[in-house]
Amino acid sequence: MRVSCEVVSTIGGNSGRRRPGPGSTTYAARTVTVPATHDGRRLDKYLRSQLTGVPATLLFRLMREGKIRVNGSKVKQNHRISGGDELTLPAITVDAQQKPQRVLGHLIATVENAVVHEDGELIVVDKPADLAVHRGTGVDAGVIEALRQARPDLPDLELAHRLDRETSGLLMLAKTPAMLRHLQEILRDREHEIDRRYLALVEGAWPDDLRASTTALRRTSRATIAAPESRGGRRSETHFRVVERHGGRATVIEARLLTGRKHQIRVHCREAGHPIAGDSRYGSPGFNRHVRGRGITTMMLHAHSLEVPLPDGGVLHLTAPPPREWERF
Repeated sequence: MRVSCEVVSTIGGNSGRRRPGPGSTTYAARTVTVPATHDGRRLDKYLRSQLTGVPATLLFRLMREGKIRVNGSKVKQNHRISGGDELTLPAITVDAQQKPQRVLGHLIATVENAVVHEDGELIVVDKPADLAVHRGTGVDAGVIEALRQARPDLPDLELAHRLDRETSGLLMLAKTPAMLRHLQEILRDREHEIDRRYLALVEGAWPDDLRASTTALRRTSRATIAAPESRGGRRSETHFRVVERHGGRATVIEARLLTGRKHQIRVHCREAGHPIAGDSRYGSPGFNRHVRGRGITTMMLHAHSLEVPLPDGGVLHLTAPPPREWERF
């Protein structure tokens, strides 16, 4: 990676500095006072919104090395800043070839066409299946990168939560730090106030009396597994309701999240003996082949209903039907 950083001394000349190449961008060393509007925001998120084009990997390294400091102290990347904090930043030069790739036009169009709600502080997207929410290993761009490029007037745009790449449905993005704080507080500390419901097609005949799963879950390096709380499992709760039966072969269920663990619905369905169709990680290979034989190529898990309290006391309620591909089953 050809990315360089340097702390600019206030004494002496420029000897020893690498001359920036053509098309590179340099941010001068400086001290920044955090505005009150960003109170409670994660440091890495704030920096990425202010230092456009600087790779996140570089920012993380600078924080680990103590070259980015908060009120003179070394902090972790997930440190939450407060209004009035003093951030000390080194000079950073990013070569042109290391700037984030521009998002392809067709991806931007896909995401823009998927917007189902927008107001002054919030965007909600009906995310297609097999579209990542952000870039990562093997993924050049996702929903957030596409919208940031399409909306350069929204420098504070952030994901309020995540959906698995394979999952379709309603995804919230905050336009302002205040809305991001509000949504993350609800998701973290007031989960009972938000209503998130998913539709899923699962293998077999789901029992009418199987209305909830409270199996504790623990993340490993490869997957989420069922584990008692005494062995690191976290409290997890999903409520279920049968929506439609397809004989004894499959059932469409509605799953309501009471907690928000990674892969929670997928693992709870598997633990119940009724894995989700098309789930390559937790599903049934035989049932997945059956579903593919009907021309369905995606996992059949869809975030179809969202009810969330807003800062002004109102409630946003949105629904989104599952992908038309589901009609083939």
